[in-house]
Amino acid sequence: MDAATKKQLEITACRVRMGVIEGVHSAKAGHPGGSLSIAEILTYLYFAQMHIDPQNPQWEDRDRLVLSKGHAAPALYAVLAERGYFDPALLGTLRQIGSILQGHPDMKHIPGVDMSAGSLGQGISAAAGMALSAKHFGKNYRVYTILGDGEIEEGQVWEAAMFAANKGLSNLTAFVDYNGLQIDGAIGEVNSPEPIDQKFAAFGWHTISIDGNDFDAIESALREAETVDKPVAIVAKTVKGKGVSYMENSVGWHGVAPNDEQYEQAMAELNAAMAALTGEGE
Repeated sequence: MDAATKKQLEITACRVRMGVIEGVHSAKAGHPGGSLSIAEILTYLYFAQMHIDPQNPQWEDRDRLVLSKGHAAPALYAVLAERGYFDPALLGTLRQIGSILQGHPDMKHIPGVDMSAGSLGQGISAAAGMALSAKHFGKNYRVYTILGDGEIEEGQVWEAAMFAANKGLSNLTAFVDYNGLQIDGAIGEVNSPEPIDQKFAAFGWHTISIDGNDFDAIESALREAETVDKPVAIVAKTVKGKGVSYMENSVGWHGVAPNDEQYEQAMAELNAAMAALTGEGE
């Protein structure tokens, strides 16, 4: 990846993080930690990887994304707004009565959302179904899904993994947001799903382990995924709360919105990061 492209992606990811903070602060509810951790993954998918058309969200041959960890909706909404699916001003209406932006993704009302999600473990099954449909009808679109590392403690995830490998769904790529924390604590203390890569491999998937907050690593993994004749699991080590100092690696920020003072600090840090990326203020 050339330096200019990488910088632009980093700028976009920073704006996505701002959108996350804006949304959860306005709503006084939501899930900032696991939304911030996947900013790079979503940014790369929507701005460098997926074949999509924001002016035609229902384009039949588009690539699909299923946010299986649906509680990270603030990040999906922020990236969709940045990509032009709807007005970014709507991010400030998250979870409010009358807003299209519900607490979890809703495919019936939100442009660009390919699958309603929120019941943990179910999204990967829907993604597998989409991938199977593409194979059945001879379509070339690819399907991506993002799971939480705590989410994969759900048994349905492994039923879907078994199904995807058995059906040869080489057009399916699953990212596991491996930030090490879930709502009740560290994943190793709650119900450890580790070793994650070996589990997916045992179910017949090709696995790749990366730094999920690094664009070069994400790009390399996706290029590799396109050469493999199996479903691919990208185990992406991330930092929960990435980009906001007091949220990073803190389980307490799984599902809590910042108050006004915390909001100001978060936005100040993100604005400083943006200024460093753009060279403003030098």
